[in-house]
Amino acid sequence: MQPEKTCSFCGRKQSEVKKMFSSETTHICNECVTTCSSILQKEVRYEQRSAMQQQLPTPEKIVEFLNKYIIGQEDAKKVLAVALYNHYKRIENPVYNNVELEKSNIMLVGPTGSGKTLLAKSLSKIMQVPFAVADATALTEAGYVGEDVESILSRLLAAANYDIDLAQRGIIYIDEVDKIARKGESSTMGRDVSGEGVQQGLLKILEGAEVYVPIKGSRKNSTTETVLFNTSHVLFVCGGAFVGLVPDTHTKKTNKVGFSKSASADAKPKKIDAKALVHYGMIPEFIGRIPVVAQLGELTKDQMIQILQEPDNALIKQFQALFDMDGIELNFEDKALEAVAQKAIDRGVGARGLRGIIEEAMLPLQFSCPSKKNLQSVTVTEAVIENPDNEPIYVYKEEHAEA
Repeated sequence: MQPEKTCSFCGRKQSEVKKMFSSETTHICNECVTTCSSILQKEVRYEQRSAMQQQLPTPEKIVEFLNKYIIGQEDAKKVLAVALYNHYKRIENPVYNNVELEKSNIMLVGPTGSGKTLLAKSLSKIMQVPFAVADATALTEAGYVGEDVESILSRLLAAANYDIDLAQRGIIYIDEVDKIARKGESSTMGRDVSGEGVQQGLLKILEGAEVYVPIKGSRKNSTTETVLFNTSHVLFVCGGAFVGLVPDTHTKKTNKVGFSKSASADAKPKKIDAKALVHYGMIPEFIGRIPVVAQLGELTKDQMIQILQEPDNALIKQFQALFDMDGIELNFEDKALEAVAQKAIDRGVGARGLRGIIEEAMLPLQFSCPSKKNLQSVTVTEAVIENPDNEPIYVYKEEHAEA
């Protein structure tokens, strides 16, 4: 009678385990095989994680990159960075340890000119996946003149150079999403072409569904060539100003009878939740598919001045480059920058209004300076910002300052 086999690793006998694997001189039981397998899998995951970290930017790196283009809005940057990082990981491992990883779409809420669109566009510079920007105001219900919701996916498909597998892992930013809010109860009596109907149409692609998408961006009909597009792994980022819902300190307040607490300038803006968005006119089904709400605050005067100077594509740097092409050095006094920022705040248009203010002040200079001989530098003063007819400080190569 042959002696009972014993595992060469753990010493268990064949009768104590389910299966014993044998070679000529050694044996190993099923439990040791399972242990070795789990160790090897951990090693593989560690190597994959190391390789992924070398390729993928971490959330901190993403925020560091966004800081080059966007001033302030730290909370929104963190939300987007984490969502983007998780999106990358979800692409590599849709199912991990028998757990299916689902996406979390994002809503960016903030006043006009606070940086919502710029945040989304800046993401496209760091991403390794296709990125498309769509405008919700152009969307209408299926069957009406305008763009169908499928046209959003057509743009992402074009951004992926019509590679359907690559497009199905991309990111879409839907701007002006507050403009498709339901306007009153009367919309339920008839067709709300640009409101609730569009929200209903977006539901299936937000959650994840297979949709037939026109390949060349044309409207879908019986003769249009289409492709089956699965949106399960497409990350959607929506942005909207939600005027009236988002606190705006620059809008005129109506006089109210009674006593009220005065809000301090340093007080944090009121938190906007899903209930407030539903009250504004977004249908509950739509908000339910966008679980993450990132709120952007109004920009302060100091942040406006930073926006003018610090980002890689700052407005001041752009104008300095234009003047440098003509061999002229352009400078701005600190008081001038403060005046530009204050004008933007007074107009209530946020950072978006900065370019218009500077363009208005710089137009006479851009017209006259290229014709001035031996002009070395131009310094823009506060008086020039207040009234473009005022003269800046000119410095010529052969003479000193001239008023």
